[in-house]
Amino acid sequence: MAGGRPSKYTPELLDKANAYLEEVYIDRGDVVPSIAGLARYLDVSRETLRLWQHEHEEFFAICKRLMAEQERLLLAGALTNEFNSAISRLMLTKHGYSEKQELEHSGKDGGPIEVRVNLVRSNQS
Repeated sequence: MAGGRPSKYTPELLDKANAYLEEVYIDRGDVVPSIAGLARYLDVSRETLRLWQHEHEEFFAICKRLMAEQERLLLAGALTNEFNSAISRLMLTKHGYSEKQELEHSGKDGGPIEVRVNLVRSNQS
């Protein structure tokens, strides 16, 4: 016999999770759906959501849809300047995006950099 409290995971909870993803997140004031927002709405911890993702295929699918919708909204909001660009960049790292800057230092026509040093002797007496 397993110990601990009975799980809150039920078919009704799945319906509630789907409702959050469809429109409830907006009604609750969330700009984009999030795992934190879903956890709060379902009255469970984020750790519990992680466990359910590993234990229940249908809940895993809901979380994948949530992340896809979050990515879509973040991209649209960032491109239209509706969202703060720094926060959007930060959140998009969770979706595999990164900001990369490459610098190349080269001389004329892509060749090596030439360094010329002119020594001048001072006439101090």
